[in-house]
Amino acid sequence: MSLTNSHLQRLYQGYLNTQLLWESNPVLGLNQLQFHYDSATLFKRPLHKQLRLGQLAEQFVFNQLEQFEDCRILAENIQIQKGKQTLGELDALIELDKNSIHLEIVYKFYLYDETLGTSEIEQWIGPNRNDSLIEKLSKLKNKQLPLLYSSDCKSTLEAFDLNTETFQQHVLFKAQLFIPYQKSIICNQLNKNCINGFYINKIQLEDFNTCEFHIPSKLDWFLNVDNSVHWLDIESLKTEAEVFLEQSKSPLIWIKKQDSTLLKSFLVWW
Repeated sequence: MSLTNSHLQRLYQGYLNTQLLWESNPVLGLNQLQFHYDSATLFKRPLHKQLRLGQLAEQFVFNQLEQFEDCRILAENIQIQKGKQTLGELDALIELDKNSIHLEIVYKFYLYDETLGTSEIEQWIGPNRNDSLIEKLSKLKNKQLPLLYSSDCKSTLEAFDLNTETFQQHVLFKAQLFIPYQKSIICNQLNKNCINGFYINKIQLEDFNTCEFHIPSKLDWFLNVDNSVHWLDIESLKTEAEVFLEQSKSPLIWIKKQDSTLLKSFLVWW
């Protein structure tokens, strides 16, 4: 997908508008990096190749950090290797307000399924049910963050003249959350402002048979629903969506009601 500059700026603004998944209180001991920013900033970094959504989110974060006078990016996307084996990657090492910080960056989409687990954190799953919030948090806590203190990482960072012992550790975890159609939930640990819409299955789709639809590209998942797109009727939507559903993939869809109300939803295969 080739991005024009104006499209890229819209994606960047969509990223900036996305809320942190949690705020002041740590979740599973993970602390969010919180800072104030100017939402009017532009994305200025050159992109030399096509990026996936998560990779583009990282570039958005780096661009955001570079706007701060008291922030310096020391290294980004550092591969930690043991011989020929790649052990993992550190997303970023930064200096912010004279503090050295190891930062892991995450941007995710999760759907609420009350049948999973016994806690709020366990009940959020990816649209295709092949990843979950609890799995990601556990990986951050038990694998990605501890990597900084491994002997292999220490030797790698010595090349940057950096001492791993001086670094604090934070995450910058943003997400868009979707809840079951016609239901409400209470968020105790997570930020309720991350709720961006709902999800439906093929049967519930019939409730929207007078609406129009659009299936955005994966990068456009950053965006709020935009009226200036090509809209499909429900039969055309079913035809296009079936390609995804047959592969056990849940497409994000934009919905325009007859009164011009715009909605954001996942159409799930499960």
